[in-house]
Amino acid sequence: MDKMIYSILSIKKNPGKLNDLLLGIKGISGGNLYLVSADDITALVSNIKGKDLIANRSNAIEYAGVIETLAQQFTLLPVRFGSVMESNDAIKKMLERNYNEIQHNLMYIENKVEFGLKVFCDSEKIKAELKAKKEYGPIIEVTLGNGNSIYRDYLNKKIEEHRVEELLLSHIDKIIKGIIANLVQLNPIHKFKKMTTTTNIIDAVFLLEKDKKDNLVNAIKGFQNQYTDLHFVLTGPWPPYSFVDITLK
Repeated sequence: MDKMIYSILSIKKNPGKLNDLLLGIKGISGGNLYLVSADDITALVSNIKGKDLIANRSNAIEYAGVIETLAQQFTLLPVRFGSVMESNDAIKKMLERNYNEIQHNLMYIENKVEFGLKVFCDSEKIKAELKAKKEYGPIIEVTLGNGNSIYRDYLNKKIEEHRVEELLLSHIDKIIKGIIANLVQLNPIHKFKKMTTTTNIIDAVFLLEKDKKDNLVNAIKGFQNQYTDLHFVLTGPWPPYSFVDITLK
């Protein structure tokens, strides 16, 4: 029977507490959870049959639930759904091969949690407002031959659209810089993406100490009051899915 890995964690602190916690939770398809260890790091594992290893919504929720329950009390590295090995011995050897890198990542995220921030807006409305302010400067028109030309009009239209898109991105950059500046006292590690969709103009993740949650929530409320034409959605705390930098060998 295959062995599914849920997470890798440190067992230096309260190993007995971890074993007690596992008595109250189950893995996918009701499988019992157990530990496979190498020195002071361990993999959380359950047995799984091939027919149960289906990447559907139900299994994904169960899998994430196990990780989130443990993350509330332990520092752990979430493992991608579907990470399966053939035996406990193979898992132990994997932990031994990657010991130094695993320890480095565990220290990096110790006592920290992840938060997600999405910022939504009507980007077309904002572009229209920016365009109305004429903040992009005069358009340099393209001239093709003599007289009017549908090609000239087309190119000029495209140039203007491009300039307005650049202005929107510049506006988003200013918002991101403002967010970073106002969160500097929390010392978060952050990653930002822009324009993941036409309405989701900012998609960010933050890694920060667990006890700074309230400070982050209050800061996001302040941004919402400052940018009334935007909609800020903060989620978390989550296990540090976006901040584990390791390729297991």
